[in-house]
Amino acid sequence: MSATETITRPVQPDIQYHPEYEKYKARSLRRKETETLPTTLPDGFPLELKSPLVWEGKDVEKRDDWLYHLSEAELDEIDAALQHFKSLNLPLGHINASTFPLPTLHPTLRSLSKDIHAGRGFIVLRGLRIDAHTRQDNIITYTGVSSHIGSIRGRQQDTRLANGTSPVISHIKDLTTTADKGKIGAPSNTPDKQVFHTDAGDIISLLCLQTAAEGGESYLASSWLVYNILARERPDLVRTLAGEWPLDGFGNPDRPYTLRPLLYHQPATEATPERVLIQYARRYFTGFLAQPRSKDIPPISEAQAEALDTLHFLAEEHKASLGFQKGDIQYVNNLSIFHARNGFTDGPGQERHLLRLWLRDPENAWETPKQLEPRWNTVFGDVTVEEQAFPLEPALRRNVGS
Repeated sequence: MSATETITRPVQPDIQYHPEYEKYKARSLRRKETETLPTTLPDGFPLELKSPLVWEGKDVEKRDDWLYHLSEAELDEIDAALQHFKSLNLPLGHINASTFPLPTLHPTLRSLSKDIHAGRGFIVLRGLRIDAHTRQDNIITYTGVSSHIGSIRGRQQDTRLANGTSPVISHIKDLTTTADKGKIGAPSNTPDKQVFHTDAGDIISLLCLQTAAEGGESYLASSWLVYNILARERPDLVRTLAGEWPLDGFGNPDRPYTLRPLLYHQPATEATPERVLIQYARRYFTGFLAQPRSKDIPPISEAQAEALDTLHFLAEEHKASLGFQKGDIQYVNNLSIFHARNGFTDGPGQERHLLRLWLRDPENAWETPKQLEPRWNTVFGDVTVEEQAFPLEPALRRNVGS
């Protein structure tokens, strides 16, 4: 007699980039009914994080202490710094706190950086004179002000361009009407709703050049609050998030996929408090438009699919909308906050257009988890003055961050 052995290969769960609440609830119920889920947290993980970084969105929306209105005198100082930098006739990679001097505003910006890292985790500067300047001058101004928040700028693409330069600023704009839709693989180049996620780097900054005719609201949620809810209600998902996940390389022949956790625990030290970091972008597990999930890499598990949906829907439930306006600069602690965006519709003269920087402040920066060091080195490692590029117009993004 012969026996036939059946080999069952794992398959990708029924999950897409845009989360579906009914699928999420059904998966959660099914797993609770058919699996024995762990009831304890991984060793050493906190039952509860207590910090100003733990906040509820509806409480944030009732206050405005996260909003810093630039005064006319401060705006004049910024304009003077712009003219000073332009008088130096230097490439834009030379923009820093010395070449873009803000003697009066500098102490305030340094204090705000401390609040980004150890306070609530985000701030908004309001009132830049966008309409008074050219696109290039707005880029210089944005970069110059930001150099007082975080002196190290990160690359916005994984590899340097063919001419040896690396863009350190990105344009977040809908390109579906001007580019080949078959080449768009990132939500930032579409008017689609963008689900909750993190980017690469320590500080995510956005400058609003123009709002949409309708929609496009920017949302933030405390990942530390989400962690506390999971630790209390679903410790099994904390274990899932702290396990190994297969991140899609989207056709990278050298690294078809990489394995790492989405959640990291850092015990308290004499100099630093206990921290939990969640780092992920959903499209690396579901694909998006022209970049579908690769078929020749390990699928995620049902537990991981539930964890992804849980992160999104908890963040959505506890989010804050900051009322992003033209001339606002948003600075967000990428290690303690998720961000998302509502879908939007552009109109004549009202085409949503943001600029983005990834920043690191050596004075206040958190320790980078070992598994994230390769990504952080790609973004921040030895970014020379000469290689930094500041494109004036949007372009389709290559395989980078989120």
